Amino acid sequence: MGRLTNFFRDVAREMKKVSWPKRKELTRYTITVVTTVLFVTVFFWIVDMGISELLRNVIK
Repeated sequence: MGRLTNFFRDVAREMKKVSWPKRKELTRYTITVVTTVLFVTVFFWIVDMGISELLRNVIK
């Protein structure tokens, strides 16, 4: 039980050392991530549609 207590005490100590992002930084990072995910989603959707159409034309 003492090891578990020490573990959580160490975790709390390390969390105090963390440099948390400011609100403006967090907003910018969030927008960047969401934009990147949307771009990659649309890109792969277009590629998937192109491959599907190509396969439909080859099979006919």
